[in-house]
Order: sequence, then structure tokens, then C-alpha cells
Amino acid sequence: MAEKQDIRALSDDEISAFFIANGEKAFRAKQVSEWLWKKAIHSFDDMTNLSKSTRDLLTENFVINAVSVDEMQISEDRTIKSSFKTADGKFVEGVLIPTASRMTACISSQIGCSLSCKFCATGRLDRLRNLNADEIFDQVVHIARQSESEYGIPLSNIVYMGMGEPLLNYKNVLESIDRITSESGLGMSPKRITVSTAGIAKMIRKLADDKVKFNLALSLHAANEKKRDYIMPINESNNLEVLANEMRYFYDQTGTRPTLEYIIFKDFNDSLEDARELAEFCKNFPTKINIIEYNPIDGGEFRKADIAKTDKFKLYLEERNLIVNIRRSRGKDIDAACGQLANKLSA
Repeated sequence: MAEKQDIRALSDDEISAFFIANGEKAFRAKQVSEWLWKKAIHSFDDMTNLSKSTRDLLTENFVINAVSVDEMQISEDRTIKSSFKTADGKFVEGVLIPTASRMTACISSQIGCSLSCKFCATGRLDRLRNLNADEIFDQVVHIARQSESEYGIPLSNIVYMGMGEPLLNYKNVLESIDRITSESGLGMSPKRITVSTAGIAKMIRKLADDKVKFNLALSLHAANEKKRDYIMPINESNNLEVLANEMRYFYDQTGTRPTLEYIIFKDFNDSLEDARELAEFCKNFPTKINIIEYNPIDGGEFRKADIAKTDKFKLYLEERNLIVNIRRSRGKDIDAACGQLANKLSA
């Protein structure tokens, strides 16, 4: 017997063609699509406005390869980390980050990562494969439901900052955002979505040419070629000059001010000279800066920068009229903070 196809890999037109070929009305496709993407159900039996014979027809021909929550941990600061299990038995992690002003889902785009950044636990994992658009979508649905069930507050923001490099899974990431933002999907504003990249220059340009509506963040972490080469091997083929050009192009094409993410490490990139180099880099395009507290990983060589030094770093930048926020770490006690996702729950 032929292996059943995942129905969520089909377009609405392809589902419509299937129904017509099987003597059903074409409009059934719209009903099915609403169940799959707007109501986000994972069982044909739950499609209650379809007849039993139609549901049986779907069950005989298709599957829904849904992502499930394998394990969940709640931090002392209310952060929730989930280990998600894919239909083929792989694991990725996602995080609900609650603050006073927003509920943010941090989601993964790949199983593992190929970039090997020195400070990141995910970078120690092999990249097993890209996640499909529906697998990315499912993470958002599960985390949104956690936000409602645990805290009674709807999800407000999504960041593609979990496991993997989103721009190395370009097609599926953009397709997932289409489903999340579409009125026939979750209906979230693209302005509440941020895609974070370690710096894949040609794909930043493609985002610009595609006139995307969501936000872009560049994981910079050093505005010095030698230092960035050391912590992020991707810099050797996507250096600061190239990235500055592409980020400026992104701003010119989309009108969206990108963000620079800057993890600050003790005695590595926390000096006023480092701040001067960062301020110089920021002259290339309109931007804002998130300074991120470092979260140590097992056996890592880096340490969290001193608070006083971090504050001086921030002040130096603000005195040069730059917009700067310090992002305090959340979920550290359950390894849910930035750079800590490493599939420990299901290892």
C-alpha cells in the first residue's frame, strides 16, 4: 500500500482537485483548510462539518504529520520550555517567554544547527534536517495554547530565534509565516514576528527583494572581524562589510528598521572600544540594539559580563543617539534562555 501523503503539504487547489476527482464538491477544500490552519486541528475526525464518508475518504488517503508536546517545563520566572516531537521521532525545543507587556513564542526552524557558533548550545548539535512549514506552525499553535491555558493571556509575538538558522530554511520559514499571518490561518500581524539570522548575506537580500513585512534581527555579537570570526564561523564568508551592505539594502527595500542582537560576554566584547566599533557599524543603516545577557552553557568558555560594565556599554551607545535595550535572561533555570536550547529534555 502506498504511503499516505501529509495533507498539509498540499495547496488548497490540490486538495480541491482531490475532492473533485473523488466525486466531492470542490468547496470541501476550503472547509478542510479552515480546520487545518485556522482551527489548527490534527485529526480528520474532528472536522465536524464534514460527513463521515468524507472524513473516511480523507483518513484513507492522507495523514496529518503533527508536532506534539513531548515534555514541558515551567521556570521560576514563568517561562515555559517545551520539547516538541515531530512525526518522524525527532525533537526540537520552543519557549513561551512571558513579560509584563507581551507573551512571546520563541520557535525553532531546524532540527539542530550547522553554524557552530561558539557560545550556543544548539550549535553543538548536528543539523538533522529543516523543519517543514507546518512543523514550525505547530510550535506556534502549541505555545499560543500554553499562553492561554497557563496564564489566560493570548500570544502577542513570535521570534524565530530557537534552534537552527531560519534563512537556511528560507522557503519553509516564509511559508510558515504566511500561514501564521493569513486571515485563513492564525491572523497574526507580521509586525509582531521577528526572524533572527546569524548573517546569511544573500538571503537577507532575498528577504529585501521579496518585500517581507516582518521584522529582521541580525545576531551580530561583535563589530570586529577578528572577534566575530572567532565566535561565529559564518562571518568568514559573510563578513561585516557585506552584512552592512545587505542590511542597508533590506531597510531601503522594506522600510523596516532591523535590530542588532548583541550578546555581551565578560572580557571579550564588553569594553568601550567594543561599544565604539558597534556604534561605528550602526552608521551603515537605521537600527536598534538589543544587548543580551549571556547564558552560560555546559563546558562553555564564555561568562556573563558584569552588570556595571554592561550599563556603561549601553550608556556609551545611548550617548551617540542609538536606541538600546538590555534583554534580561529568562528561563535560565530550565535551560530555556537564549543560546541554551540543546534538546536536553529528550536527550
